[in-house]
Amino acid sequence: EATEDAHRRRITAVPAFVTVLLTVQVLAAAPCEELASAAPPHVTVTSARVVPSGPFATPGRGGQTPVALPAHCRIAAIAAPTADSRIAFEVWLPANNWNGKLQVVGNGGWAGTISYPAMAAALRSGYATASTDTGHEGGNAAFAVGHPEKIVDFAYRAVHETTVHAKTFVDTFYG
Repeated sequence: EATEDAHRRRITAVPAFVTVLLTVQVLAAAPCEELASAAPPHVTVTSARVVPSGPFATPGRGGQTPVALPAHCRIAAIAAPTADSRIAFEVWLPANNWNGKLQVVGNGGWAGTISYPAMAAALRSGYATASTDTGHEGGNAAFAVGHPEKIVDFAYRAVHETTVHAKTFVDTFYG
């Protein structure tokens, strides 16, 4: 009888232990839509939504052939660390098969655009990924005239802001 009672206690203890483990795992990560609350005061999240797997057409570039992307959490945001800053950036977080790494992708020349093709390639390889427009739109230096803070954004601050905030979103999303 004592052996039967001990066996019964073990059987009832296992589900409780499993329940605790599952609860901890669920509480360790945040749903995509709730990531806006992880942004600091000078960052405005304009969109945080789950994107199902399927074709993705690069925004703002007509005529591009859509590429197939895995399901992911897509966050679009604007950072304004100074009164004259407007740094657009996006962060994409794989819904499945994340490789545990963040890849912040660059853009060449005068930039002025988020590098969606490079983000798509990183996402397909399992990376959480981010990109920035480096604080301005367009591929020339017209933004710089009379705007010293925008020059700082372009020089380094936009990439720094994007990286810091992307890490926060990664930590909050994956736990």
